[in-house]
Amino acid sequence: MTDADIAADAGIPADTSADIDIEALRQRALTTLTTARDRTALLTSCVDEPELTAQVSPLMSPLVWDLAHIGNQEELWLLRAVGGRDAMRPDIDGLYDAFEHPRSERPSLPLLPPEEARRYAAEVRGRVTDVLESHAFRGDRLTDMGFAFGMVAQHEQQHDETMLITHQLRTGPQALTAPDPEPVPLFTGPSEVLVPGGPFTMGTSTEPWALDNERPAHRREVASFHIDTTPVTNGAYLAFIEDGGYDDPRWWTTEGWAHIRRNSVTAPGFWRREAGQWLRRRFGVTEAVPLDEPVVHVCWYEADAYARWAGRRLPTEAEWEKAARHDPTADRSMRYPWGDADPAPEHANLGQRHLRPAPAGSYPAGESPLGVRQLIGDVWEWTSSDFLPYPGFRAFPYKEYSEVFFGPEYKVLRGGSFAVDEVACRGTFRNWDYPIRRQIFSGFRTARSGAV
Repeated sequence: MTDADIAADAGIPADTSADIDIEALRQRALTTLTTARDRTALLTSCVDEPELTAQVSPLMSPLVWDLAHIGNQEELWLLRAVGGRDAMRPDIDGLYDAFEHPRSERPSLPLLPPEEARRYAAEVRGRVTDVLESHAFRGDRLTDMGFAFGMVAQHEQQHDETMLITHQLRTGPQALTAPDPEPVPLFTGPSEVLVPGGPFTMGTSTEPWALDNERPAHRREVASFHIDTTPVTNGAYLAFIEDGGYDDPRWWTTEGWAHIRRNSVTAPGFWRREAGQWLRRRFGVTEAVPLDEPVVHVCWYEADAYARWAGRRLPTEAEWEKAARHDPTADRSMRYPWGDADPAPEHANLGQRHLRPAPAGSYPAGESPLGVRQLIGDVWEWTSSDFLPYPGFRAFPYKEYSEVFFGPEYKVLRGGSFAVDEVACRGTFRNWDYPIRRQIFSGFRTARSGAV
């Protein structure tokens, strides 16, 4: 089956660049870059200089490193590669090369101080605006359909999510605020949904700003399975804790059991039990654990153990994507569970609009054709799958984005979280991390095999 056949099956024109509105594409690029920079400014202006330069955890960079790294990547790709401009600060390229310096080393580097980092990023953005005004959005693969601009906007939003994780890890008073999601009635719908077996189109060959690991579109055969209608909630996960789930090796892989024993893990990250009540710390605020919200800050080992305890399993990556994208009536794969339209506030909890997941069962307008809810936004969802390339994968525009991470060391997460912007979240988007990681905004839903 050719890419054109797959695109037609997915209901998407095979040649998306044949008749494009240049001005609309230019405006989209500018809007997404501006949205990312506004968020970066918020995340780096709400704390004072000592906190910008401090490292709150060896797992994270100082916020000021992320700030200058964002500007440096924008200079490398949009000014030098796309615009053909001379290097502004070649002397700092090595400082902000994520592969040259692991996070644990970054506080000891001669980093740009906060004000200089802000000026540098702002000057880069000013010059990028000039490049954008004359960009043709056609040519090689890097420039076609504005891919480079979309890639850079996604990169900045991914670092904004990383900086939000740093805010969650920091101690001290609350620095960020946002309204809570709208309250919804307790979800009383079916606990699971049947996804019929059969082939579907996984990945994409046509989404203009999709990254290399999402490509190419290809056919996958998936047997019938059931999947949770909503992500697993704090209340459901609490039942696992109270049933001794963290004390029973039956539910854990050998590696997972060793990990929780070695690190004295007894509950999701940021939870603690006090005076007979479970509390959590969320962005500097201590509150009672809300039972109706999707559980967050659990590692893959915890998600896998819960699923085993519940007599279920984690969905594979292919199962998750079929549940999220396949429309069985039209027999095609959509961009999102609700269709091909870009996300709107009624569809999903995205973009740091709220600083917490919405209650389970929220966003009925965003459910899939089969009735699965909250597949996009709220919490990243662990799958059972290792992070591997799709058939026909080609690294682009550099191997270090995806290729160097392929292998069994990393598990795939899908769907995004409340911390993810829509430009970096779609039905084909793939995230990955070590199975021990839980500072990320990670939750899960479970599945079971069979049609009955």
